[in-house]
Amino acid sequence: MASRPIWRGHLRLALVSCPVALYSANHDRGSLKFNMINPETGNRIKMVTLDAETDQEVSRKNLVKGYEYKKGSYLLLTEEDFESARVESSSTIMVDKFVDIASVDPVYFDASYYMGPDGDAGMDVYAVLREAIAKTGKMALARVVISRRERAIGIMAMGKGLVAHTLHEERDLNSSADVFDRLPDMKIDPEMVSLATQLINRQTGEYDPADFEDRYEARMRELIEAKLKGEGFDAEEKEQPDRGNVIDLMGALRRSLGQEPGAAAPPPQKKAAPEAKQKATSGQTRKGATPD
Repeated sequence: MASRPIWRGHLRLALVSCPVALYSANHDRGSLKFNMINPETGNRIKMVTLDAETDQEVSRKNLVKGYEYKKGSYLLLTEEDFESARVESSSTIMVDKFVDIASVDPVYFDASYYMGPDGDAGMDVYAVLREAIAKTGKMALARVVISRRERAIGIMAMGKGLVAHTLHEERDLNSSADVFDRLPDMKIDPEMVSLATQLINRQTGEYDPADFEDRYEARMRELIEAKLKGEGFDAEEKEQPDRGNVIDLMGALRRSLGQEPGAAAPPPQKKAAPEAKQKATSGQTRKGATPD
C-alpha cells in the first residue's frame, strides 16, 4: 500500500461511520521515457514558451489560465476565481445507495484507490461494512472531492478490504450508438454459435495479471540494451491480415476445435445431475470399500 494517503476522512452508511483513507492503487513503474534530441549535436531540445502572436518569449511564472469563449477571445481567470468555484471538501464519504456491480458497465471506471481503515479506531466497523458489501455483491455509490474536483465513486469489496473506483460521467463518454447502431441485424447460424461456444469453453482459464505485460516496452528495452552494446536487433515479422479475404467461418471454427470441416458439430456436454453424480460416487466407494 502507498505510504501516503491522498484523502482522509470517514466512510458513512446511515448512522454508521468509520475513519478511512484513500491510497492510489497504481504507481509509475518506471516506464521508458524519451527526450527530443537534435541529431546533429546530440543535445536535448529546450521547449520555449512563446506568445502566439508576437513570438516573444514569456516566463511561465507570469502566465494565467484562460477560457476561450469564442474563437481567439479568452476570459482570464485567477487563482481566486478557481478557489471561489471550489466545491467544499467534506471529510465524510456518504454512501448514497447500493447497486448491482454488473449494472455498472466497466467503461465507466476511471482511476482506482485502495480504501483502508485510518488507524485502529473503527477497525471493527470497517470489517463489518466490508464483509456486508462482499456478501451482498453490491457496489456502494458515493462522492468525494479529490484535487478540487468532486468525483462519483463506486466502492467494492476487494480481498480483505475495500477499493474505490472513480466513475466517468455520462458526458465524459462517447456515444456507443455511433459505432453499434450501424451494425446490421443478422440471422446467426445456431451451429456456428455452438462451435464458437465450445471454443470459448476450451480456452477458459483464470485471470492472471502477469500474463499481460507490456510486450512492446519489453521489446524496446531489449532494443535499447542491444544498441548500447553495439549489437544488432531483428524486428519481428508481422503478418498482415488480408482484409479482403472472406473466410469460411464454419470451417475455421471446426479447425480451431480440431474437427474435420465437414463433420457434424458434437452436441454440447451436459453436466451430470447432482443425484446421479452422488450415486456414482457412492457406488465407487462401495466397490472399493474393504469388507468388515
